[in-house]
Amino acid sequence: MRINTKVFGEIEIIEEKIIHFPSGIIGFPGLTDFALVHDEEKGIGAIHWLQSIQEPGFAMPVMDPLLVKPDYNPEVDDELLKPIGDLEPEELLVMVTVTVPGDIKQMSVNLKGPIIVNASKRKACQVIVDGGGYAVKFPVYEILNAKKAGE
Repeated sequence: MRINTKVFGEIEIIEEKIIHFPSGIIGFPGLTDFALVHDEEKGIGAIHWLQSIQEPGFAMPVMDPLLVKPDYNPEVDDELLKPIGDLEPEELLVMVTVTVPGDIKQMSVNLKGPIIVNASKRKACQVIVDGGGYAVKFPVYEILNAKKAGE
């Protein structure tokens, strides 16, 4: 299928690659089908996009939290993961949303609300991690710059 997106213009989405969120995502419960895409001109870097299939104007930047917090390992109640099926470690994909405000130096990720994907079933959910160990706005600009510089 082809969709006309705000971020990438017209793109081809392979139906077998669509990730279904049975309960939608936080703040957007009606958006349940997404494709994970990246900017081909920039290559497969740190930031990818969850592109809504239902609302082509909506795409959310996401990234692997281990790139900015190598010890990231939130505890998630198994009950919250039931809608996406049994998870095998090799089929588990964890992403966090990225916020890029006008001042890019204030860029942050939400470690409190990770997106958990069951890659084999192409189902996902966004959960809220209990406890105070993870920030909603974890600053990442300096970390990503250091990685880019090879530090």
